[in-house]
Amino acid sequence: MAKQGKDSKLSKKKGKKRPSPQDAREPDWANGLRQLYDSVVDEPLPDSFNDLLDKLDDDSKST
Repeated sequence: MAKQGKDSKLSKKKGKKRPSPQDAREPDWANGLRQLYDSVVDEPLPDSFNDLLDKLDDDSKST
């Protein structure tokens, strides 16, 4: 078994690599991707989609 020195990047408890400060930082594109996702989630559903959902609900209730 290899001896772990104080410079080892392995955690003594879990044996996992500790992230360096640079690894812990989010990539530059992550913030832009998060903003894009949030803008899509916040978009309202189109009326035609809402109408389709209503029709499907009505059909399932009558069956």
